[in-house]
Parts: sequence; C-alpha cells; structure tokens
Amino acid sequence: MSLATTVGDSFVVARRNLIKIKRVPELLVFTTLSPIMFVLLFAYVFGGAIAGGDPQQYREFLMAGIFAQTVIFGATTTGAGLADDVQKGIVDRFRSLPMAPSAVLTGRTLSDVINNVIVLVVMSLTGLLVGWRIHTSVLEALDGYVLLLLFAYAISWVMAWVGLLIPSVEVLNQASFIVIFPLTFLANTFVPLESLPGPLRVFAEWNPVSAITQAARELFGNTALVAPSDAWPLQHPALYTLVWVVIILAVFVPLTNLQYRRAASR
Repeated sequence: MSLATTVGDSFVVARRNLIKIKRVPELLVFTTLSPIMFVLLFAYVFGGAIAGGDPQQYREFLMAGIFAQTVIFGATTTGAGLADDVQKGIVDRFRSLPMAPSAVLTGRTLSDVINNVIVLVVMSLTGLLVGWRIHTSVLEALDGYVLLLLFAYAISWVMAWVGLLIPSVEVLNQASFIVIFPLTFLANTFVPLESLPGPLRVFAEWNPVSAITQAARELFGNTALVAPSDAWPLQHPALYTLVWVVIILAVFVPLTNLQYRRAASR
C-alpha cells in the first residue's frame, strides 16, 4: 500500500480511538484525576518539608516531575487499548479490511498523543492554580511540552508491544504499574537527587525519567531546587532524552509490528 493510504488509514484508526473518549468521557476524567491528586497532595502535604520550608519553590520543582509521570502512565492506555482489541476480536476485523496493517498501531499511538496533549493542558492549568509558573520564553516552554510528548510517544510503542504480548487488560495494568511506578519514583521527579543514597542516586542519574524531568524543568525555568550534577545525562538532559526516544522507537516499532502480525494470525 502507498504511503498516502497508510497515513489516511492511520488517521481513521486514530479518530476511532478519539471517538471512544467522546462516548466514554470517564476515561479522560479518571486519567486526569490521578495526577491532579498527586499535585495537590505533594504541593500542600509534602511541599514545605521537602523544600526546606519554601512550598512555592517545591511546587515549581514538582510540576515537571508530575508531567513526566503522567505522560508515562498515560502510555499504558495504548497497551490496554490494544489488549482489549485483541480480546474482543477487533484486531481480526481490522485484518479482514483492505487497510494498511501498520495503520492500527500508528493510529493507536497517534490518538494517545492527542490524549496526552489534553491531559497536559489540564495539568498545566492545575499547576497554575497551585502557584506553578513558567519563567522562560514561549518557544522554550513549547519545546518542553514537545519533548514530553515525544518521550510519551516512544513509551507508548513499548506499551503497545506489551499489550499485544499480554492480551489481557487486567494483567497488563498490574504488570505496567509494577514497572512504571518505581521507575518514575527512582528519579528526580519528586525529590532532589542529592537526597538519595549512593546506588539509588547513580541509577536515578541515568534513569531517562530523570532526564526528561530535568529537561522540562530547564525549559520551563523551574530550576530553583535543582543542584548541579556531574552525571552526563543531567548535564545534557534534552539530548539524552532524544537518544532514548530514538533507541526506543528503533527497537519497538518493528518489534511491535511483528507482534501485531503474530497476534492477528492467532
């Protein structure tokens, strides 16, 4: 099939997934409620203690971490959606249609980027309400959001592969939580890295979640509580994040397409 056909089919699949959000708005509501609760709890319950008595500085430190955690957890929607489609036989129906096979995966991941845009807008408004501010230019702030969305897009391909490998929504949700939850907490998302013990600090410095969080903080100008680091990933967080994005896409796009063909042939 031609590239134009593949792109057109991908947009049709993306539209199908977005219509589901329109018909079941609870999906979007509960996706945004969790990070809003994190913002309120960390900002007002832990903020003063972590920031040494300056909750305002901690709220600005916090938001980039919340953004990173939210878009990473949001990527599980991709895996859950594909697992649900496999369970219900929708993948088999797609296979019977005259459409590009890759459009199912591309459309699914594209729709989740749009979902993440909506979530980031809601989270930004919540951050503004609790005192978060952007101290850089509009262009730098947009770069921060784009970098977050790129990283989330890469992670969504990982979750798409998992969703096709484990075609059970319940098992996928449990498995992804076990992996993603510690990965997002063993980073600089909620606390400065200097508070972590030696081995955990080294892991956190090279954790790509720390890099995307650090890059977002720098692009938003929220670096008041960020201490200088000798670790290369935190000295070049945007570049390190982009390297991870390229590696993840290079590995998981072909791997996921292969797994899709296997799932569709069952």
